[in-house]
Amino acid sequence: MAEANVRIDKKGNVHINKKNRIRRFGLADFILLFFLTLLGILILYPFYNTLLVSIVPNTVYLRYQGLMLWPPAITWEAYTFTFKSALIWYGFKNSIIITLGGTVYNMFLTILCAYALTKPVPGGKFIRFAIVFTMYFSGGLIPFYLLIKNLGLMDNLLSMILPTGINIMYMLIISNYFKSLPPSLEESAKIDGATDLRILWSIILPLSLPLLATFTLYYAVERWNEWYNAMLFVKSVENWPLQNVLRTIINDVNMMATQNIPGQAKPDIQGDSIKMSSIIITMAPIMCLYPFLQRYFLSGLTLGAVKE
Repeated sequence: MAEANVRIDKKGNVHINKKNRIRRFGLADFILLFFLTLLGILILYPFYNTLLVSIVPNTVYLRYQGLMLWPPAITWEAYTFTFKSALIWYGFKNSIIITLGGTVYNMFLTILCAYALTKPVPGGKFIRFAIVFTMYFSGGLIPFYLLIKNLGLMDNLLSMILPTGINIMYMLIISNYFKSLPPSLEESAKIDGATDLRILWSIILPLSLPLLATFTLYYAVERWNEWYNAMLFVKSVENWPLQNVLRTIINDVNMMATQNIPGQAKPDIQGDSIKMSSIIITMAPIMCLYPFLQRYFLSGLTLGAVKE
C-alpha cells in the first residue's frame, strides 16, 4: 500500500522508504530478458517459417531453401490446391464429429472413474492397480483389431471414438485433486440429502473447472489429431479424418511433381508447400480453443499434481 511506503515528518517533508522503491532495470535483468527473447524467437520462428513456406511460390522456396524472414512473393496456390479436393471437407466434418463426440465421451468416463476412485469401495486398491496396469501393458494390436471387427465398428467413425475412453494419467491427476478437496463439503451435502452424483455435479465439478478445462483441451487436441485408428479400421475415404485426408493430398502432389505429362503444366508449388499449408490448416481450428480456455489453463496445470 502507498501509505506504508511514505513517511511525513513534523516539518512536512516526505520521505520514501528505500527498501520499498521499485528496483531499477539492471544488468542481470537485461541478460535474462535477452535470453528469454532469444528463446521465444527460437520457439516461434518454426511456426512463422511454416507459414512462409506455405504461401511462397516454388521458385522462391528453392532460391531461399525454405529459410526467409519475409516472403518476396506470395501465392495461395498451395491452399487453393488443398481446398479444391472434395475429400478435405469430408475430413473436416469427420474430425469435428470425432473431436466433439470423443472429448465429451472422454471427459464423461474420466470424471466418473476419477470420482469413483476417491470412494472407499471394497477392493479399491486392486481396482486402482488394475487400471494403472493398463498404462504399461495392453492386449496387442491383433486382439485389438479383432475386437473392433467383432463389435462391427469397421469402417465406422465410432472406431475412432469408443476404443480410447480414458487417459489413465489424466484420470489419476483429476482423482488426486478430487481427494484434496475438503471432506466437509461432501459431509454437509449428504446431511442435506444429496446423492453422490448430485455432490459431483453441484460441488466437485464447479470447484474443479480449471483442471477440467485443461484436460478437456488435452483430449480435444488428441482427438483432432486422430489418424492411427482410421488407418487401421477405416477404408472408405468419406470416413477419413482430416489427418488422413491431408496425407493423401500430400502424396498426390508429390506424385504430380515426379510425373511429366505432355501438355499439362505443373503448379508452381511442391510437396513442402502442401505439407506446410496442411500444418496450418490442421492447427488453425484447434488453436481457436485456446483463447476460451486460456484463463483456466495455467492454474489447471498444477491442480492435482501434488497429493498432500
